Amino acid sequence: MTTVLSAQSVRLLSDAMSGRRGRSPLQGVQRRGRELRQQVEALLSDSKERGALDPAKRKYLFQRCMELKKSVDENTSALQNLKKTDEPAPVGNYNQRKEEEEKQLLKLSQQLQKLAAVLSQDNVTKGYNVDGKCQNSPQTEQENEEEEDEESSEEEDAEEDDDDNDEEEDDDDELEDQPTIKEYITVGDFVAQQEGDLTFKKGELLLILDKKPDGWWMAKNSKGKRGLVPKTYLMASNKGVGQEPSEEESEEDIEVVDETADRTEIKKRTDSHWSAVRKAITENNTIDVLATMGAIPAGFRPSTLSQLLEKGNQFQASYFIQPELTPSQLAFKDIVWNPEKDTIQPRPTRVSLILTLWSCKMIPLPGVSIQVLSRHVRLCLFDGNRVLSNIHTVRATWQPKNPKTWTFSPRVTGILPSLLDGDCFIRSNSSSPDIGILFELGITYIRNSTGERGELSCGWAFLKLFDSSGIPVSSKTYELLLNGGTPYERGIEVDPSISRRASSGVFHQMITLKKQPQLLVKLRSLSTRSKGILNLLPETLIGSMCYIHLLIFYRQILSDVLLKDRISMQSADLISNPILASFPKLLEQPDLMDALRSAWAEKESTLKRSEKRDQEFLKSVFFLVYHDCVFPLLQSTFLPEHKWADEESEASRWKVIADFLKRNQEKDSALYSLLSSESVHKAFDISEITYDFLGQARKSSASV
Repeated sequence: MTTVLSAQSVRLLSDAMSGRRGRSPLQGVQRRGRELRQQVEALLSDSKERGALDPAKRKYLFQRCMELKKSVDENTSALQNLKKTDEPAPVGNYNQRKEEEEKQLLKLSQQLQKLAAVLSQDNVTKGYNVDGKCQNSPQTEQENEEEEDEESSEEEDAEEDDDDNDEEEDDDDELEDQPTIKEYITVGDFVAQQEGDLTFKKGELLLILDKKPDGWWMAKNSKGKRGLVPKTYLMASNKGVGQEPSEEESEEDIEVVDETADRTEIKKRTDSHWSAVRKAITENNTIDVLATMGAIPAGFRPSTLSQLLEKGNQFQASYFIQPELTPSQLAFKDIVWNPEKDTIQPRPTRVSLILTLWSCKMIPLPGVSIQVLSRHVRLCLFDGNRVLSNIHTVRATWQPKNPKTWTFSPRVTGILPSLLDGDCFIRSNSSSPDIGILFELGITYIRNSTGERGELSCGWAFLKLFDSSGIPVSSKTYELLLNGGTPYERGIEVDPSISRRASSGVFHQMITLKKQPQLLVKLRSLSTRSKGILNLLPETLIGSMCYIHLLIFYRQILSDVLLKDRISMQSADLISNPILASFPKLLEQPDLMDALRSAWAEKESTLKRSEKRDQEFLKSVFFLVYHDCVFPLLQSTFLPEHKWADEESEASRWKVIADFLKRNQEKDSALYSLLSSESVHKAFDISEITYDFLGQARKSSASV
């Protein structure tokens, strides 16, 4: 996508490339960056010293803040347009220096956005849209408005959000505008966060005594207890105090207040995965107990995406790697043979990109009463209502000295597990204008007192991939503020106690914004080679970049079997091919995928350059490696069942895998292990070696 630069940005880039004052282009941008850092530090110091500011001073500081923000963004644009070939002389560690400078400018942009959000709270300058997202390049007013629809600022009034997005609904602002309404039904469970709050369950009827402007209303329940309640949990009712709504009415009430990531109304759903979403929203008994004990923040919920993964394979990669049929079910939609090149035809798609997970910051810690088994991010394509792809999981690492920060491993190589790979490819041909990436941060835990296992969502974020004109968003770094609750709830913070403890001072409010949980991701632009590789994959799939070459081998073998070597295109007989029959199972067992990745890398290192260019030869070698490596393990009784976030099971499985690979290397193949009396395998089943493409193929969405 073409980047439009302002005049000042063009000047900065021109000055940098011309090497004025005897400096390289990169040094020129770095010098400008140092100047901006000094000006930002002075502005932050001035804001801190003034404390409570009158409107005139606040307006001046806001204007100065926006000017600096523009300068920082322009310097960032100039930096991003620099190339190593622009340097008049070789520069050591060029890419590293450029990346470090980009991070410094990113930090400045974040600081200025947070300060602007605080300074604009009193409606001094209503023409600006300030959100919590990091921007690395200049934005138009239209882009800012679209991003404001995707993620509401943590410091903006809930009433403004509702006016913009729920004009046809009985939203919170409409409730406030009807002073005669005193009785409200609660649409969810709420546990008191501090003294003075009122705990309630879903379906209770509350009498509102005072509607406070901060969104926390004074209420009284049927037992006469009083306390503050969040207005986002309430819906107007004409019933009298003490009457309970029926189960049917309660279900309808939930439908009214649910919203999507882009704040659009959710209509009544009958989709196959909606029951899982409902379960994640409504089953909060364990969560209530943990929240009451202080073990978790109030914004934690049962993981929505984990619930979906438990509903069969509909949202797993093993399902989306299978070929898709056309609406008539007489041909394949996403596998087309190219007779000229004698290989599979590349399939460009509307969404084809590479995403890098960088880090998560300020993630609240659970209490000592639960033990965390895994910290991870689950991501998928989402249109505000439906999950449009498989759900991909990346495990995070953390350090005991900084437990609130999660990190990921970009570009996993060698023996590092693919589960830690923060580089992900994303593909989809969905025409939805609201398509984006849904991120759900989660922990798998076990309660020390009961031994109960579960998975909690620690917050979610949504990154829309197209603007209202259908133009893809920029390839850059995004800082996403996390929302609490589920993707189908609104107005919930991950940890409400953070914002409620904030004072009215500018500096304290900035500190509060810094404490909000955030996810840092980067959309990377594709090179010609990367586009060519991604276009060989299915039209819809999310996965790890470290094993993308293995997926392409599978797709090439699949196309050979289904399109090139089939005797008749009308034949639907079972196909004898162990790889096609078993490969999808590897995608749900990442340690076996790592074993295949390691074995192939070792074998590939022994091949000649001419052999690596011969695709047919490479496929034949891949057949041998696959059968010597993972195929026997799939049927071995010595390999424990794969269990998510079970340290003992993971260690046992990896020991079995490592011993098997070592023994095969010593014996030069898996034949010894297969014929040895010491090896015990599961009873043979014909499905181990036969592929039923009619039973495995996906039906086109147009035919469902």
